[in-house]
Amino acid sequence: MSTAARSEFELIARLTADLPTREEVVVGIGDDCAVLDQGGPRLLLLTCDSQVEGVHFTFQTSSAEEIGRKALAINLSDIAAMGGEPRYALISLHIPRRCPPEVLDRLYAGLRQEAAAAQTLIIGGNVSGTGAAETLAIDITLLGEVERGHVLTRSGARTGDILFVTGYPGDSAAGLYSLLHPDYPYPPEACERLRAVHRVPKPRLAEGRLLSELGPEIVTALIDVSDGLSGDLSHICERSGVGACIDVARLPLSPELRSLATLLGRDPLAWVLHGGEDYELLFTVAPGQEQTVQERFAAAGLAPLTPIGQVTDAAGGLRLRWPDGREEPLAVQSWDHFTSPR
Repeated sequence: MSTAARSEFELIARLTADLPTREEVVVGIGDDCAVLDQGGPRLLLLTCDSQVEGVHFTFQTSSAEEIGRKALAINLSDIAAMGGEPRYALISLHIPRRCPPEVLDRLYAGLRQEAAAAQTLIIGGNVSGTGAAETLAIDITLLGEVERGHVLTRSGARTGDILFVTGYPGDSAAGLYSLLHPDYPYPPEACERLRAVHRVPKPRLAEGRLLSELGPEIVTALIDVSDGLSGDLSHICERSGVGACIDVARLPLSPELRSLATLLGRDPLAWVLHGGEDYELLFTVAPGQEQTVQERFAAAGLAPLTPIGQVTDAAGGLRLRWPDGREEPLAVQSWDHFTSPR
């Protein structure tokens, strides 16, 4: 199988097979962050991600400031998905010759703005040219912390747990669609909000911290929705050895997404289930603890929270339950760098 035909996660598995580890590595490859135990009351969280022009962003659909903010926000979301607090960032820029310094100034202004909002320090990094390549790339390594005994991972979901999601999955994909198809007479207010969600996602740091405070006995598994709700749910199920069933009627659809889908004659569920880049939190809660979580979110004034289904045994796989009680398999159609159509 060529690299082009191999899935992203097959390639990761191939490249990282049989890597050595040490006892201080609490969580290694396969979660939103690596987790290291260096002694003391807190564990160290480490994550990295890249944004490549033409793949993750274009200057035609986002400003340089927005691109900088989003590049850091998606790393902050990884820290949120472990229940942690971000601390330090390293920024590497791979710069084509054609890129004006003024664009880099604005991009870095966005990075600074996002870092300040998250109380994160940019402490170093690197710059390099791209040679003959004409695309800009931003690579970020982010370090954070979480209290010992409160790290949340993808691997703790149990049969009977309740599935929750924050916010409104699908809004980012709808916003991107409107940016790539600008000639429709979109409702202005709805369109602008959806585009803003796509351009500058909000990492759910406060929400992740609250879930961490509740602890893994209540919040059994956690992930951020980067590749799409179906794909990221499949990651929880794979790591936890379970299945899951989503109640279609309970999926939260924002009024703006409904408005856009109606105008375009599109099924909004495609965006909600498979869109990606929402950076909402998808997590599982022990049975009987749903009200506790909902009350804590409401009291803290955090993102909207919706129970969307239940964890099942692994034999059931991923399924959708329709309002009439009918169930069908849920096919994962989320973004993959090597198999998704460009």
